[in-house]
Amino acid sequence: MNHIAPAASALAEADAVRRWLGRFEAALQARDRDALAGLFAADSHWRDLLALTWGITPHKGAAGIAGALCAAQERMRAHGFRIAEDRTPPRRVRRLGIEVIEAIFSFETALGRGDGVVRLHADDPARAWVLLTSLEALTGFEERTGANRPSGEAYSRNFGGDNWQDQRERAQSYADRDPAVLVIGGGQAGLAVAARLGLLGVDTLVVEKHARIGDNWRRRYHSLALHNQIHVNHLPYMPYPPHWPKYIPKDMLAGWFEAYAWAMEINAWTSTEFLRGAYDEAAGCWTAVLRRADGTERIMRPRHLIFANGVSGIPKIPSLPGLEDFRGEVIHSHAFTSGAAWKGRRALVLGTGNSGHDVAQDLHSHGAETSIIQRGSTTVVSIDPSAKLNYALYDEGPPLEDCDLIATAATYPLLVRGYQLAVQRMVELDKDLIAALKARGFRYDIGEDGTGHQMKYRRRGGGYYLDAGCSGLIIRGEIGLLQFDDIERFVPEGALMRDGRMIPAELLVLATGYHTQQELVRRLLGEAVAEKVGPIWGFGADGEMANMWKPTAQKGLWFMAGSLAQCRIYSKTLALQIKAREAGLIGG
Repeated sequence: MNHIAPAASALAEADAVRRWLGRFEAALQARDRDALAGLFAADSHWRDLLALTWGITPHKGAAGIAGALCAAQERMRAHGFRIAEDRTPPRRVRRLGIEVIEAIFSFETALGRGDGVVRLHADDPARAWVLLTSLEALTGFEERTGANRPSGEAYSRNFGGDNWQDQRERAQSYADRDPAVLVIGGGQAGLAVAARLGLLGVDTLVVEKHARIGDNWRRRYHSLALHNQIHVNHLPYMPYPPHWPKYIPKDMLAGWFEAYAWAMEINAWTSTEFLRGAYDEAAGCWTAVLRRADGTERIMRPRHLIFANGVSGIPKIPSLPGLEDFRGEVIHSHAFTSGAAWKGRRALVLGTGNSGHDVAQDLHSHGAETSIIQRGSTTVVSIDPSAKLNYALYDEGPPLEDCDLIATAATYPLLVRGYQLAVQRMVELDKDLIAALKARGFRYDIGEDGTGHQMKYRRRGGGYYLDAGCSGLIIRGEIGLLQFDDIERFVPEGALMRDGRMIPAELLVLATGYHTQQELVRRLLGEAVAEKVGPIWGFGADGEMANMWKPTAQKGLWFMAGSLAQCRIYSKTLALQIKAREAGLIGG
């Protein structure tokens, strides 16, 4: 009997999903708003990634979802809804404290093939709580991978002609052509989207200002490692080797990026800087000026320009009272590599985000007398166990591609609710750490509306620390803690406090964050384009990331950024939009 019950339950769950999908398709085909609305709970959510709305589009509430589905169906003619084969079968799970039947399904549209996720209320499986529809492939323009891989006849055993290496060198030279897409930045964002575009047959060039792919990680401070575990950080198509550590050191990651660019046949120019660009409306392309390592300039005319140089672009140097009088060395954390040269000397680190804490810990570990200066309250989270809570889905057992699909189903209200629940558990798990930090005088918060560090990252890209050990050093007094509000000004010898104390220092590291991507656009594409596009990153009015992974108000301008997981997931979304435009399937 113990073996029969789970099997019977699985069959019942699959039957419930099939019934719902059948009713959903019938109502959708008939464009019956009332019937569609009856298939959704009052507090329901639908998120579409290109499949039906050709955008990244969230909707809320049964009536609103029904209306939007009917409008989308006019053009996209979705059909063939069925439980997806060879994927995680329907199962009963708890999401945000609600018991649901969760299933992955497949379907077709006028333009391509889609996958989706549906969550039916376990106690009322006739109604859906959450629906995701996601475009996976464009019909006739499928990725050249797996069974659709190239034959290799163009260079295999090509006696007397070009071999693979010859063809790769010619492709990367761009001696006789311009790319369709120019990607600025060779980090995870640029490599992920270039790999996606390459397998869709879109001619793409990545330009990277550093000498080698991976230098954006390789050149960072000596002790850096990723703060979340390896299984959420794979790049598209190529998972990391199975023996790699859970938390990847920066030099391993840098080397992998370089190998990835080679293996994925990504066209990349290193030691190349994007100087400026302007969009030619008449020609429908950009005039992009690049400077190569030898100082020469090359003008290219791509139809699409992707900024993939991260959420953190230009270091922000704040105006600090008396800083011009300070006789010590002042550097931004962006340029910090190691504390080895500061052994036995005094250092101050301004900022209590991840970079500030890591730099302070690195200086301390090299024997520098270090104090960290806090400018505002900070969210501090233990890496293990608390930070792992946000990636619990990836520990449930389904394959990575299934977890990615499930993870993308959340609309903004669901994100907020999910992070609030996670933070409640984090605060309980970290209560001793939090209490000890507060007792030391550290200003701590759990983020706006109690959503913690993940929403801080999504909203403003900082303001939190995943504790790699520096908190313990602060608590024990091994690293000093100062409040910026208690500093009157900087003086030649260090920091003069308002109570008259002098905090001597020979080094000041500014872990003070970065200017927004909008400022980078302003400097490289001009004021008019920057204002036309508006804010980049953070949440827009629709609850989606502003100007990220989707068309902007400036034709031909795109932005690709985020964590390794976000880059893996949304590189497909961005690449499909560009491919559809290149193939003439949609305009704009």
